[in-house]
Amino acid sequence: MEVKVSTENGRVPITVMHVDGNIDSATYETFQAKADELIKNGAHYFLIDLSHAPYISSAGLRALHSLYNKLRSLNPDANLSEEDVRKGISSGTYKSPHLKLLNLSKEARTSFQMGGFDMYIETFNDMKSAIEAF
Repeated sequence: MEVKVSTENGRVPITVMHVDGNIDSATYETFQAKADELIKNGAHYFLIDLSHAPYISSAGLRALHSLYNKLRSLNPDANLSEEDVRKGISSGTYKSPHLKLLNLSKEARTSFQMGGFDMYIETFNDMKSAIEAF
C-alpha cells in the first residue's frame, strides 16, 4: 500500500490521502502512521480517497475509526457534548465534520456499512461534492 497526499482548499484546508492498495492487517499501521504524521504537522480535515483501495479489512476499519477519534479529540464540536454526538450518530443526524471518504469500492462500501461506519462518516463518489461537504 502507498499513500500519496495532496491538499484541497474548501472552506478549510483539506488533507487528501490517496490510498493505493488495500488497507488490511499488513498495511493499516502504515496508514495510521501517515495520518498521525499529517495530524502532527497540522492537518485537521481529512478526505480519504479510496479509488485505488479495493479492499478494507476490519483492521483498516479500525484505523479509520482511530483517525475519526483523533480528529474528534483535536477538534471538539463546541456545541455538542459526547452524548449529543452519540445520539446524533444513532439517529443519523451527525456526520463527522473532520473526516470523509471518497470512492469506496463495492466491497469496501459493504464492509463500511455493515460495520456501521456510514452512520457517522460520510462517503462521496466525486471529489467536488466531498470538498464542498467540509
